[in-house]
Amino acid sequence: MSWHVPEEDLRAYARGELASPALWSADAHLGACAACRGVLAEVSDPVALDAGWERLDAELDAPRVGVLESLLVRAGVAGHTARLLAAAPVLRRSWLGAVVAVLLLSVGAGHAVPNGEFLTLFLALAPLLPLAGVALSYGPALDPTYEMAVVAPMHGFRLLMIRTVAVLGVVLGLNGLATLALPGYGLRALAWLLPSLALTATGLALTSRLGPVLAPSLVGGAWVGLLVLADALRAGPDVPLAPFTVAGQGVAALVTALAAGLLFLFRDRFDLFQGRAV
Repeated sequence: MSWHVPEEDLRAYARGELASPALWSADAHLGACAACRGVLAEVSDPVALDAGWERLDAELDAPRVGVLESLLVRAGVAGHTARLLAAAPVLRRSWLGAVVAVLLLSVGAGHAVPNGEFLTLFLALAPLLPLAGVALSYGPALDPTYEMAVVAPMHGFRLLMIRTVAVLGVVLGLNGLATLALPGYGLRALAWLLPSLALTATGLALTSRLGPVLAPSLVGGAWVGLLVLADALRAGPDVPLAPFTVAGQGVAALVTALAAGLLFLFRDRFDLFQGRAV
């Protein structure tokens, strides 16, 4: 090779001060010239070189920041908290897509079936979505980022509450949009809200005792059993199920308050079962 990079240019290259187009020529030449690479190694500062390799390794090893994580950081959420939130399975496109698909099918059925029977189906299904979402957001059996959450500098209860608020904000928002798409039912279409909060709060309170798999499963099963019993006891098809009456809404609000109180009392237990596979 008849041409080589001048030593002064190599020194500038090593310091990161070589300007283009000489920089481009040096890059292309160093890839094919062992002699110039040898000179570059001699004139380079080993401390700066090691620091450069460390920065490169850190950049390559660092996970890519997603759109949700970037939005959370810009909104003022701490970086490690945003990472734990964005990594939650229920905030990924697969889960959100499933929720949206279920709600779209429900809304479509609501417009296809004009009588009140569909509304009962929608009100029965909507409270289960936030319960399932919160269940999937915490615990070693369901959360693929559980090990990262365990070593995070954060109380287990605080992490659970952060993810719960995120899940409720998303799922209840989607449920609300689905409700707006059913204007023919009026305020009756909002009767899912208090049962949603009651089921979620009860599931969280029981999670401190039974774990993040068994607790929401029992709560969901109890909700289905309650609806079956209410359907068997109601006077006729035009009568709303008991959980969706005024009295039923009051009971749901009371259950929410009681479960929230128990959850606060049992908050330290979430750190106790963090290391167990539940």
